[in-house]
Amino acid sequence: MKRKWKILLIIGLLVVVTISVFASIRIRQRGIVTVQTGKVIQTDLVSVVTASGEVTPRNYINIGTNAMNPAPITAILVKEGDHVRKGEVLARLASAQPAADVQAQDATLNSALADSAAAEAAVTSAQDNIAVSQAQVDHDKADLEQKQIDFKRAKDLFDSKLIASQDFEAKRAALDLAKATLEESQRRVSQAQAAKSQSAAQLASAQKKIAQAQAMFARSRDVLAQYSAVAPLDGVVTNLPVRVGETVVPGIQNSASSTIMTIADMSIITAEVNVDETDIVSVRLGQPAEVTVDAIPNRVFKGNVIEIGDTAIVRSTGLAASQVQTSSQEAKDFKVKIALDIPETLVRPGLSCTARITTATRHNVLAIPIQALTVRDKAQLEAAKPGQTVRASSQDDQKRPAEELQGVFVVSNGKAQFRKVETGITGTTDIEVTSGLHQGDQIITGSYQVIRTIKNETRVKIDNKPPASTGQVNS
Repeated sequence: MKRKWKILLIIGLLVVVTISVFASIRIRQRGIVTVQTGKVIQTDLVSVVTASGEVTPRNYINIGTNAMNPAPITAILVKEGDHVRKGEVLARLASAQPAADVQAQDATLNSALADSAAAEAAVTSAQDNIAVSQAQVDHDKADLEQKQIDFKRAKDLFDSKLIASQDFEAKRAALDLAKATLEESQRRVSQAQAAKSQSAAQLASAQKKIAQAQAMFARSRDVLAQYSAVAPLDGVVTNLPVRVGETVVPGIQNSASSTIMTIADMSIITAEVNVDETDIVSVRLGQPAEVTVDAIPNRVFKGNVIEIGDTAIVRSTGLAASQVQTSSQEAKDFKVKIALDIPETLVRPGLSCTARITTATRHNVLAIPIQALTVRDKAQLEAAKPGQTVRASSQDDQKRPAEELQGVFVVSNGKAQFRKVETGITGTTDIEVTSGLHQGDQIITGSYQVIRTIKNETRVKIDNKPPASTGQVNS
């Protein structure tokens, strides 16, 4: 009986010791958090902005019509995909009335030219008449002078009674005739000068009519030219939405009925992508980019940024933020154009693409996984350690705005210690650390829940084993 009690006593003591050891272990493990860790490494980092968009030509123009009235298409001289030269006629519209106006103005111009030629001939004829009349005046003046000399000599002889009175009267009559003849010649000169002035006025009027007719003819030709679609640049026909017989309506922007075709300058091919507003501040002109086109798999095309939009585009509507009244809380993008080094024959405008713009590169810098970075309130970091009494916050502390610190938790002596860090560029999975850490420091990298909730000076247990797979393979 005594032996039985001794055995039971020994068993009881063993159970108490076991329970005590287990309880002691549980007490020691209370407050210990299992974490995953990594080390601060030195590596190269590349900051990349990813954006999607489409392939577009650098310059393209929608060809419409400047005709004053709607008109049906009578001829389309190209087809989609054709290469065209600047000034080449692409299509024609019905233009019977403008063509008739051109013919009428041409006839008016020819009539004005004929009137001008006739007036110019009349001026020339008047100048010739003036010359002839002036020569006759000169001749008559000389004859009058001769008749005056003859009359004076005859008078002297008549006064000396050396000639008969009929001879003297004949000389007087000859002198009077010479005077009358000179006056007649002078009147002819005046008439010829008046005729010249009239012809000159008619010539000036005819020349003004010519200028007016030329202006009207040029206007009519310009109106007629507006009924022909002409290529404004060298390029490729990338869109031809109309057919012969359809009516083109002028003056309506963004309307399918006002566009005859689209001409694209494919000498410079670009990727037009939408960059998120949070990333646009790091994009600069000239930055290199790699572009993949969905329709051309397994190929990457090089390029560089050549244009950055200044207007925010509301993602949900595609309109400028200034045109939308309720866009303040919506996501916005900015247009960025990337010039591509890609053969013209390999792509088509409108192909979907994705661009990776390299915004910064760092060599041999300290880096940590992005998920290790966290933010803590400075007041939380200054709170009491586990097991100690937390200081009651005063009214002034409650009014003071929260001050957040960016940092990571470093494992030191089995505890998680928050360390403030300064960061630089962000890579795909890592972020640059410019201050606060040293190469080889062991930092907490997981799990996400632990990094979000762990407190400063918390005891930790490191478990970097990969999680066991729970999936089953079906046979």
